[in-house]
Amino acid sequence: MGLRIHFTYEDLAHVVLAEEPDPLWEGLLSLHLLQNRDAPLVYGRWRRTAGGLVTPELLRLRRLAPPYGYSADFLTPSAASAGFEAGVEALLTTPRRQLRADLAELARTRPLPGWARPLAEGDTQALRGLAGLVRGHHERFVAPYWPHVRSRFDEARSVAAKAFLRSGFAGLVEGLHPSVRWAAPVLHVAGPHLEGDLYLRGRGLRIIPSFFCWPGPIVLKDGTLPPVLVHPVTHDPRWLSPPSPSSATTHRALAALLGKARAAVLEEVAEGRTTSELASRVGLSPATVSHHVAVLREAGLLTSRRIGGAVLHSVTRLGADLLEHGTTSGIRPCSKPVAPAGN
Repeated sequence: MGLRIHFTYEDLAHVVLAEEPDPLWEGLLSLHLLQNRDAPLVYGRWRRTAGGLVTPELLRLRRLAPPYGYSADFLTPSAASAGFEAGVEALLTTPRRQLRADLAELARTRPLPGWARPLAEGDTQALRGLAGLVRGHHERFVAPYWPHVRSRFDEARSVAAKAFLRSGFAGLVEGLHPSVRWAAPVLHVAGPHLEGDLYLRGRGLRIIPSFFCWPGPIVLKDGTLPPVLVHPVTHDPRWLSPPSPSSATTHRALAALLGKARAAVLEEVAEGRTTSELASRVGLSPATVSHHVAVLREAGLLTSRRIGGAVLHSVTRLGADLLEHGTTSGIRPCSKPVAPAGN
């Protein structure tokens, strides 16, 4: 079995690599992995770490995303390419016709719960409830691991870009995964869950490296939606292994002083980041990041300056010393204490 993706010349001119990890795709695919228990060497420690956080509410979300087979396409709107909040907003405004079509497709293979009926009708409360479930899953199972997600995404994107420069489009797509083969003008993607033909018809294709995608590439079932090809990244099975004692001590000191979220923001600022870049890399909303930046700036740990339409944040010498040694002497008192902010 396999999927055949048909390209025109116009489609080849509109193939893009995602610039950022897609938080809703990561949420959906992590939900699959929590259920199917695949790839224990790669995801086993993550499951054990996060397993105690499962709640009855999150179990409801799994009725829309079973471990194998079809999951509702509306769970991964294309707007999530702009970040988690944009994706949730798009989920809340999903057209009724898509809700009905996706739930009808899901009902072909399994019975749906009673709460799916108001959801199919586009009921506002039902959609808000769904958005709450998606947010809860993201906060518990994805956001705490966002630095790992981002690191592997960046590496996969860099490898794909170099493959394109070296060998063109064929080198790019065939380097994504062993199941992918280019025979112009058709891209063949093998897999037991993939079948049929997808005609792009000038819409192009968005290629998304995914941390929680396993074992092979995945696409949307509805061929009328913006076409995507989500593919697995290369993993280091040690990604959740305990860090070295020295780095662990420094990170704990930062987290104890600043809170986990502000510590993560400060660590990212060490390389110089804009607000939007920080939000993407630490998995928080821009508004939340701006609040943490303001507190860190008042404490003398970072500085901010406007460059064009963006604000670039940089670590100060005091902030760099804190990152290197985990010491707290010299931090200016704030008008409000730098209280732990959690995740």
